[in-house]
Amino acid sequence: MAVPKRRTSKTRKNKRRASAYTLNRSNYVECPNCHEPKLPHRVCQNCGDYKGETILDVE
Repeated sequence: MAVPKRRTSKTRKNKRRASAYTLNRSNYVECPNCHEPKLPHRVCQNCGDYKGETILDVE
């Protein structure tokens, strides 16, 4: 069984653990109707449009 030769420092341990919790940047796309940034595959919150159809009534 493998045994570590030296103790892992707190800094090294925390760096390794922190890499699993990094947030992914969400990519925004431009709405073809109103040209505002929106999340892909979702209804535009500005104009209520999705795939060329009006889904939400936004006032």
